[in-house]
Amino acid sequence: MKCDDHQYLLDETTCVDCPTGYWPVQNMTGCMKLQLQVMEWGSPFAIIPAVLSLLGLLATVFTILVFIHYRETPVVKAAGRELSFLLLAGCVVCYASAIVLLAKPALVTCVMQRLTVGCGFAIIYSALLTKTNRIYRIFNSARKTTRRPVYISPKSQLVIASLLAAMQLGVFIVWILLEKPGTRTSVPDPNNRAYVVLKCTAKESSILMSLSYNMLLIIACTIYAIMTRNIPSSFNESKLIGFTMYTTCIVWLSFVPIFFGLQTSFQVSERFFSFEA
Repeated sequence: MKCDDHQYLLDETTCVDCPTGYWPVQNMTGCMKLQLQVMEWGSPFAIIPAVLSLLGLLATVFTILVFIHYRETPVVKAAGRELSFLLLAGCVVCYASAIVLLAKPALVTCVMQRLTVGCGFAIIYSALLTKTNRIYRIFNSARKTTRRPVYISPKSQLVIASLLAAMQLGVFIVWILLEKPGTRTSVPDPNNRAYVVLKCTAKESSILMSLSYNMLLIIACTIYAIMTRNIPSSFNESKLIGFTMYTTCIVWLSFVPIFFGLQTSFQVSERFFSFEA
């Protein structure tokens, strides 16, 4: 009797599916366990994003050291020293998350994936949102009154940005409680059941939901960037933030369909997600 490729013969007339992660032995009398596919560090799909992430980490750490060395200079103070350090910290987390995404799925790495990706973005966009909000309130208030707006001091800005970023930590905790971290086996291509991938239990839809708060931060920051686009040229930082947010919106709009469209190739999908992080 002819069975499908993923089935074995229970008896002379009955074919039975092998469980996920198993494949029929050569004589079709039973099933053997398949070797699970994971991202190999020697693969170009891992080497390229890992090298770029390490270069990004080195560049960010170098920038942090420069900021620390010149922290008392007028240039660093004018750039918003506290928020700049917070922004650089977010960059470090994002670059580190790319390495975590490429690591072999396990309980620890799966938890770190959920934490670093969302929180890294949240730190960056919270700092940018706080910066653009401050600039907008200063110039909007100047048109109406000479009174100084509230909560624009460096400490106040740091507290506001930290609270905004902490919201993503709450999302992470809820996600952990609702969907327990761990690993699972997955068959990306239904037509090739011999290709089984070891993945974290987080569903692709859950990943998208966890990033929804970051999307709100991006939208809010983009709106403020548009509202501050016509301020004096001496405050050209807002124009640079605006350009950053416009390109960020384009990247994130392309991220969702491409990421979900690449699910049949876990190596390409993980590589793309690493570049996004």
